[in-house]
Amino acid sequence: MSGRTTWQRAAVLRVLSTCQDFVSAQELHALMTDAGTRIGLSTVYRALREWEAAGDVDVVRDDAGERLYRERPADGHRHYLICRCCGRSRPLDSEVVEQWAGRIGADTGFAAVEHTVELTGICAGCQPDLDEEEPAPCHWGPARDRARSCVS
Repeated sequence: MSGRTTWQRAAVLRVLSTCQDFVSAQELHALMTDAGTRIGLSTVYRALREWEAAGDVDVVRDDAGERLYRERPADGHRHYLICRCCGRSRPLDSEVVEQWAGRIGADTGFAAVEHTVELTGICAGCQPDLDEEEPAPCHWGPARDRARSCVS
């Protein structure tokens, strides 16, 4: 990341690293303030944008278009399969996507080709039982519920 790393930026990434699934800036802010960290929501947004620009976080959008964040693994960019009900995410082997994007750039003469691939589904825990007629209700409700995968 360019510039200096402030304690606020470091704290945002530290708390984000405890989350197994994607979280919003608001959820991250709530986790931090609940833990006693005094930090403004705008500071959390700014830190996340800077970590994203530095390649340290992955970003997806939920159904409403809200940006959700997850720390990027040390081995780099990933693609995820995300449950539309509970928000759980699973990294995917996406080498074929990376190769395809590289080939498109080479074939067209474009440079610095970027891509976004988002796969969603319903995880096994959210799928209805075979005996049930109706699907299980999705329980990815209010913002605080999504942050349940973070260590507090």
